[in-house]
Amino acid sequence: MSKEFEKSLPKLVSKIADNYKKNSVLLINDSSNLVNKEQILKVLNQLRRLIFPGFFDEKKLSDNTIEYSIGDLLISIEETLHKQVKSALLYQNHINGSDGNVNFEEQADKICSSFLESLPTIQEYIMTDVKAAFDGDPAAFDMEQIIFSYPGIFAISIYRLAHELYKLSVPWIPRIMTEYAHNETGIDINAGAQIGKYFFIDHGTGIVIGETCIIGNHVKIYQGVTLGALSPKAGQSLKGVKRHPTIEDNVTIYSGASILGGDTVIGKNTVIGGNAFITKSVPDGTKVSVKNPELKFKNSKPEEFIFDWVI
Repeated sequence: MSKEFEKSLPKLVSKIADNYKKNSVLLINDSSNLVNKEQILKVLNQLRRLIFPGFFDEKKLSDNTIEYSIGDLLISIEETLHKQVKSALLYQNHINGSDGNVNFEEQADKICSSFLESLPTIQEYIMTDVKAAFDGDPAAFDMEQIIFSYPGIFAISIYRLAHELYKLSVPWIPRIMTEYAHNETGIDINAGAQIGKYFFIDHGTGIVIGETCIIGNHVKIYQGVTLGALSPKAGQSLKGVKRHPTIEDNVTIYSGASILGGDTVIGKNTVIGGNAFITKSVPDGTKVSVKNPELKFKNSKPEEFIFDWVI
């Protein structure tokens, strides 16, 4: 430690401690009740190993070891997740005001049990997403390639796990999970969205799907699509209000389209063209497209005649 820093250290410590006191969110009386992000990501990686056996394991699995591996993973997931869920519940209770009558151990037990029992169904849904990606992308060699490398499947699978915890009213953990996927893929799916089977995200970068969005079965969306709210100006007063659109079955939404508003419904078998901006409902079986802008080309080589033409 330098002499200069040693001299300034007490004053620096005092200033940072004062900031803690001035900002209640920084004043952590018992940090043991904060969730641990690294442990949550550990659970996510274990869940991916459980859902896609052998794909993300260091050791190869066989018919003789598969059930042992499943049991071992489930025990490890439950132990880690239970601690994080309990911490989240305790800290939320601290924020909202202490209630000494709540048994947080028992509450965490019930949440973890319900979540783990839902895993076979979540796995079934995710495999429909994998199949939709294979069926919808001629560039896909096989479904194994999709599981290993497609960002859409990565983001959707994490969303489906986070959504189950969201339904169980677990604080913070679902959002940490989906924001991890957002950071890794550029695909932002809020854990509160309701998404049906056979959901296909192609390419994916820049996709935003809001909390109250409802998406049916066999929906396909491309990069840059926003399923958002019309206006967030009202802020917290809109909590619990449906702010995002409903997308019904067999809809395709091409790149750059924005569909906004809680009352907006995109009917079944509809195709939304690229860069469309939609704030009103669209009937079943409609094709929505944006009129091509006027393109102007100019040959600017000085030694040649200059031609202008418009398409």
